[in-house]
Amino acid sequence: MSFNTGLSGIRAAASELNITGNNIANAGTVGFKGSRAEFADVYAASVLGSGSNAVGSGVVTGDVAQLFNQGAVNFTENSLDLAINGNGFFVTSNNGALSYTRAGYFGTDATGNIVNNFGERLQGFGVNEATGTINEGVQTDLRVDTKAANPRATSAVASTLNLNSTSLTPAAYTEAFTNADPAVARAEAIDTFDPGDSSTYNSSTSVNIYDSQGNPHVMTKYFVKTSGNSWDMHVMIGGEPATARNTPIELEFDSTGKLDLPAQPMEITGWNPLDKNGQPTGAANNVSFDLNLKGSTQYAANFAVTAVSQDGYTTGDLAGLEINDEGLLVARYTNGQTKVQGQLALASFANQQGLSPLGKTAWAQSSDSGEPVIGKPGSGTLGRVQSGALEQSNVDLSEQLINLIVAQRNYQANSKTIQTEDAVTQTIINLR
Repeated sequence: MSFNTGLSGIRAAASELNITGNNIANAGTVGFKGSRAEFADVYAASVLGSGSNAVGSGVVTGDVAQLFNQGAVNFTENSLDLAINGNGFFVTSNNGALSYTRAGYFGTDATGNIVNNFGERLQGFGVNEATGTINEGVQTDLRVDTKAANPRATSAVASTLNLNSTSLTPAAYTEAFTNADPAVARAEAIDTFDPGDSSTYNSSTSVNIYDSQGNPHVMTKYFVKTSGNSWDMHVMIGGEPATARNTPIELEFDSTGKLDLPAQPMEITGWNPLDKNGQPTGAANNVSFDLNLKGSTQYAANFAVTAVSQDGYTTGDLAGLEINDEGLLVARYTNGQTKVQGQLALASFANQQGLSPLGKTAWAQSSDSGEPVIGKPGSGTLGRVQSGALEQSNVDLSEQLINLIVAQRNYQANSKTIQTEDAVTQTIINLR
């Protein structure tokens, strides 16, 4: 009996040495989860059960349990290196066979799929191209779309500015009223405006706008004070009038300096985009867009533009990728725009200990683990994602080295049990 008891102890100690050695070997493996041996004692049972004074029959390895506690997160310079802060696993697919991992080494393959260092594709949710929203619940391979971003024609321009109330009406404008027939004085005064002569206007400001092909055009607004609270605004695009017959837009301010007329936004119609040589660009003609001056004022202060915006942009090449803590894959383009290209998925299990280890720092679903719960990072019990970082092994080397000492002593002690039993047996055999 003692031989078997000692032998079971040696086997248990050897198992612990193997497990501890494996932990130490993977101390530097990204996403690795350490294991521990869990032992149980053994008692021989008779038909009627064990007596109260039964002697144990040794030890058995009850389980090799994996410890899924969080590993340290180390930061890298690769935006596709990913770490999970909290619960969950990355989902990868190898030709449809799903596996689950905490190792966040990811990059792209020749076709733009996001893959780990074994070529398995990272799973996530795609984007509805029509609405730009995430197709939650529809799992797919995450892919980086490297094609250039489409341009967008300007449909709205907004400016907030202050026109100096102390400005004087340009001399040419005033002189036209003096010399012209009263019936045509206004028209004559308007015609004195010359964008190449700064003495014919009081202030100006410019902004780039874009046609349907993404070509940039400079839109300039020139302001001419016509009386105490009245101004003409001449709008030029690429040096050409943007309004029919070069008719200015009349602006009126009330006695407190706030913009009163016209109603906002104003519509600029009939723009035909031209290139720098005055030739059509090939973009859409007869374009209309809104021009909004809401919030503009006429105070006794220098002319100033406090805000300007427009919603068009040119085409842009892919400049970089970012993944936020909710797993959204965001592409950055050289035109300053961003676009969500997908969202990675995380999986959790009712019983993580029931997962089947596959090697390569991955696990597979089993009947003991239960079905995976798939969702976006940060939802439910799922953790969040840290881009540009990797989760290190959760192995504590100091603890493992102590475990080695304990396992070694257990091995030696159980060997002593066998040695002692052998000596006793020899004594009995030598009896005459």
